Amino acid sequence: MPEKTQPRQNQLLATLPETEWLRWQPLLERVPLPLGKVLYESGATMGHVYFPTNAIVSLLYVMEDGGSAEIAVVGHEGVVGIALFMGGESTPSRAVVQSAGEGYRLPAHVMKQEFERSGPVLHLLLRYTQALITQMAQTAVCNRHHSLDQQLCRWLLLSMDRLNGNELVMTQELIANMLGVRREGVTEGALKLQKAGLIQYARGHITILDRAGLEARTCECYAVVKKEYDRLLPVKLAS
Repeated sequence: MPEKTQPRQNQLLATLPETEWLRWQPLLERVPLPLGKVLYESGATMGHVYFPTNAIVSLLYVMEDGGSAEIAVVGHEGVVGIALFMGGESTPSRAVVQSAGEGYRLPAHVMKQEFERSGPVLHLLLRYTQALITQMAQTAVCNRHHSLDQQLCRWLLLSMDRLNGNELVMTQELIANMLGVRREGVTEGALKLQKAGLIQYARGHITILDRAGLEARTCECYAVVKKEYDRLLPVKLAS
């Protein structure tokens, strides 16, 4: 059995001031986040917010015909369910686990109470929301203006930033759903990157062999998003 993760492996929880952390700690519930688990559906009222520790959650927009495209990814740097504290309590997107692991969740009413205190939590969550909006906007630009090859590199780099290690467990079908393209396109793109010595891909396992090479091959969208996260959410390691 893998070792249990700790709440403060999530960077937002690690950044909480001690007073807020002591108030939150007994209310956080550890939850498994298996591959493909849907944390909330489009239009549904959210019961919790989720803080991934070693999992990645994809925020997807799903079309009426069943097609989908990813609008953002959330890992140990963030929280899933910003609509709760931004006043909406639901969202037109779907949140689904794209890389299995664990996380911690907090009840909806607790998160809303914390946000309304207008203290350090509010400012931290607003900075995170600004970073997430930047990722969503840059994803839209990237999907419109850049090649599938560049999009795949961006997506791999963003995913790896949200995990510890250099390996993703991910099927081509799931990647295709995330990027809103045909599976054949993902196959061709992955084979190109493998031939270039940047990744190794086999049976749903993607291993990053040359991160610098991926960064050189991707578009500017990755750097824009990373810079904004680094600016707004400086990393604080758990004690």
